[in-house]
Amino acid sequence: MRITERILAAALVGSDWVLWLLILLSILSVTIMVERAIVMSGRAPKLNDLSERLLKLLAAGDLPGARELLGPPRSPEVRVALVGLSELVEGRIAAAEAMASARSHERLAMEKHLGILGTLGNNCPFIGLFGTVLGIIKAFADLSHNQGGGAAVVMAGIAEALVATAVGLMVAIPAVVAYNVLQGRVRRTLGRVDAMAHLILARSHEENEAGAAGSSSKGA
Repeated sequence: MRITERILAAALVGSDWVLWLLILLSILSVTIMVERAIVMSGRAPKLNDLSERLLKLLAAGDLPGARELLGPPRSPEVRVALVGLSELVEGRIAAAEAMASARSHERLAMEKHLGILGTLGNNCPFIGLFGTVLGIIKAFADLSHNQGGGAAVVMAGIAEALVATAVGLMVAIPAVVAYNVLQGRVRRTLGRVDAMAHLILARSHEENEAGAAGSSSKGA
């Protein structure tokens, strides 16, 4: 048997299995959307109010008060800031490195499974199109065995085959929308993380300069 005949025999199975695959992928997509929405549902602190109060506490050297102001580590911004405050006593460089490491960890945690959503959004239409092609092949094969049925046999088969393309788009569109929304949420959160980290580092820089100036004046 030639290779073309082997492929044709496999294609005549039809597109039903493609539809079941798309249904499973849609369940996976919805599961990831819900899981990511729950993970990113933590309420972010209001940086405008928090920054001014945090600056005053850091200026006074009240690190315990700053930690109490930030509260429990329920958001990435607070978790990174707490890491920076804990390392601030070791110096600006140590605090910066610790917060950079914590930021990378938070980013990986927030972007978990988002690649799957992006992959589903990009490839589910092609999977649906593949099912449609298989359905069209089967429709023409049925016509060759039942030529008396005429165009009605082909049209019915093609209409059924196009369902796979429609289902592929139904799976892909929500996945793409969710991926873009969640990526936007990640970018905004990382922006707030950077703002908080720079705030802490700027204050520690001012304290280091003040300390250096005091030492110089004493030496003079």
